[in-house]
Amino acid sequence: MKQHYFFTLLLLAFGFHACQSPPPPPQEEDGKPTLEEYFAPHEPGMQTGGVKMIPISTPAGDFKVWVQRFGNNPRIKILLLHGGPGATHEYFECVQSFFPREGFEFIYYDQLGSGNSDHPEGQGDVLWETSRFVEEVEQVRQALGLNKDNFFIIGSSWGGILGMEYALKYQQNLKGLIITNMMASAIDYDNYAKDVLANQMDPEVLKEIREIEANGDFDNPRYMELLIPNFYEEHVLRLPYEEWPEPVLRSFAKLNPEVYVSMQGPSEFGISGKLEKWDIKDRLPEITVPTLTIGAAHDTMDPKHMEWMSTQVKNGRYLHCPNGSHLSMWDDQETWMNGVIQFIKDVDEGKM
Repeated sequence: MKQHYFFTLLLLAFGFHACQSPPPPPQEEDGKPTLEEYFAPHEPGMQTGGVKMIPISTPAGDFKVWVQRFGNNPRIKILLLHGGPGATHEYFECVQSFFPREGFEFIYYDQLGSGNSDHPEGQGDVLWETSRFVEEVEQVRQALGLNKDNFFIIGSSWGGILGMEYALKYQQNLKGLIITNMMASAIDYDNYAKDVLANQMDPEVLKEIREIEANGDFDNPRYMELLIPNFYEEHVLRLPYEEWPEPVLRSFAKLNPEVYVSMQGPSEFGISGKLEKWDIKDRLPEITVPTLTIGAAHDTMDPKHMEWMSTQVKNGRYLHCPNGSHLSMWDDQETWMNGVIQFIKDVDEGKM
């Protein structure tokens, strides 16, 4: 029996199931997919390690976006929406150490203009718009066959904006929403940076940063020399920069400045792009799908605002990361992972 099971796993690993996939085995009693079911292919034919280029339609033409699926779970499928805007999925790679053991299916996704997806140029007026990205997410959902019985979103930073906006238009397709490290107002976010975080900084350092920004001298090496120890290491990822995890550095190194500057603005210490006046605080009660908001004590986002958001949606929960910053899935990893996993399980089991 053991030999037969091992041989079956080998067949799955080397793709000999391509011609005809065996029927999925029954799920284990705790609701997790069995090992065979979790690694069962989503589609017949040549296997690609879960990688797929999904065609999308936009006002500027047709393009393709990159996704990669891990696992197969008919009840829990998590689409990861990265931040930036214009960063990549790669800083989410830490979930690989946690989600598979829970039997969660999860999907990396590089938004248009990011990472492994198409990088159209010179069409930012129509492409780098929140509403256009919402329609992109909906096209990705349809292509992957996700629905209200299994579809979870985890949106980080800008991905949290995108997740909230998606829920406001398409929450009938969602099973659960997780907003990590993103407030419901760019105006409030900007004020928090200016009124709270700025006051925590050395006045001389802040003065020099403001002078560089006022001169528009963002390519000045001194700008990053000041930001890395005084802002990034305090509020983005609370580790010495030389110890930042390689997936985070890889993701940020690939950030598309055209997308980022268009929507966020050039400053790393505030917001001035198309998102500058974004605010959906008054619309939070319209979100009825189970929602987890995640805040962190040292974040660029106000954790009190994140907690308040959980009281405004119809079915909310708040998770606080006392040791975390903007990338709390890294610097307060145990708190973040345990809270996210428990929320997903509770929603799946009907406890929310």
